[in-house]
Amino acid sequence: MDRRHFMRQSALAGAGTMWMGGAPAFARSLKPSPNERVQFACIGVGGKGDSDTHAAGKHGEIVALCDIDSNTLDKMAKDYPKAKKYFDYRKMLEEMGDKIDAVTVSTPDHTHAPASVMAMRMGKHCFCQKPLTWSIEEARLMRTLAAEKKLCTQMGNQGTAENGFRSGVELIRSGMLGPIKEIHVWTNRPIWPQGIGRPKDTPGIPNSVRWTEWLGAAHDRPYNPAYHPFNWRGWLDFGTGALGDMACHTINVAAMGLELFDAESVEVVDTSGIVDHETYPAWSIIRTHFGARNGRAPLSLTWYDGGDKLPESKRAYRDLLHGEKASGSGLLLVGEKGSFFSQNDYGAEHVLLPKGKFTDIKRPERTLPRSPGHFTEFVDAIKANDPKKALSNFEYSGRLTETVLLGVVALKAGTAIEWDAAGMKAKNLPSADQYIRRHYRKGFSIHA
Repeated sequence: MDRRHFMRQSALAGAGTMWMGGAPAFARSLKPSPNERVQFACIGVGGKGDSDTHAAGKHGEIVALCDIDSNTLDKMAKDYPKAKKYFDYRKMLEEMGDKIDAVTVSTPDHTHAPASVMAMRMGKHCFCQKPLTWSIEEARLMRTLAAEKKLCTQMGNQGTAENGFRSGVELIRSGMLGPIKEIHVWTNRPIWPQGIGRPKDTPGIPNSVRWTEWLGAAHDRPYNPAYHPFNWRGWLDFGTGALGDMACHTINVAAMGLELFDAESVEVVDTSGIVDHETYPAWSIIRTHFGARNGRAPLSLTWYDGGDKLPESKRAYRDLLHGEKASGSGLLLVGEKGSFFSQNDYGAEHVLLPKGKFTDIKRPERTLPRSPGHFTEFVDAIKANDPKKALSNFEYSGRLTETVLLGVVALKAGTAIEWDAAGMKAKNLPSADQYIRRHYRKGFSIHA
């Protein structure tokens, strides 16, 4: 075993004997002092990674930048010339471990967990984009690892920090609407190609792209612009489709308000269908069933995606809006005493229906802190050594992601799933295990 391979395996195992440049790799895993700038390494610096990197730069010092595209990497490096550049996050963590306090992970879904888990095993705090992971197993591991290592974490669903979101959670929890029996959530996604087969052409890999590093944990396949830089979301091997892209935002206020975790079952009500087991459907309707939860009534959550491609006749939520116009994306909670309707992906802008019944309501008492900003509260958590300061920490967002990805499992399996949350398995379909966890390409596994 050569030195680099040994060090990589040690990092994955969380070994305390790994040394970098004469200093222990865990040297900066301790809490920075309140006056000390947090030192960030940013993995994925294009797309959403652009704003995440700049947020890290505003709140701390960027010591390393990592991206598989040299054009994207060089562009970001102009703003942070002191940061060391990398194409492979594994090499970056090996070489820079003693200089890093925290990482941002803003890559395609299939790379979230491999990069985050390696950093977290080294004791690094982690900000990771939504959905937290590509698979349910990965979400469970991210959640438990953060707790074991006592790390400060935050999933990038920025709506969680909006005051309107937090007041919405308080309103839902207040019981003002009575027991909630059904929830409907719809989205204008996908806005990328889905419901198509694998491209047959094999153009050359652009000189700026490191294709092996982009593929990461996924199985080998030839490069094609149908995957990189944006349309990866619709491909089963890389993304989590419209559901994974938007549900962590759109169901968030209901999930936090009603504890929408550890579902009992999920079913695909209707769909245009997965093509050649390659991409997610052009549209789908998925229903998740939750049992009683800490005194809350059982309920169902119905998800609709497809945007304009979803047939009008299948938009059952339209008849429940008390005359309100349905937005392109929205959420509706139907309770015995009234309904909660949000035309905002984050639940931050909402009204109670029917409007005539709720013209003069008294807002519930504040029970949630108001946020100084989504990324700010993550950095505040690091400096205070208090993981709970970041409201979308992995303890919460890991459970939210499991709920979301259960619908993805049902889509891939093509049948209803009776869910055993504790055992992380489909009680009625052992073959669904292949969609709950994945087989990793050598060198990119989340398993020590």
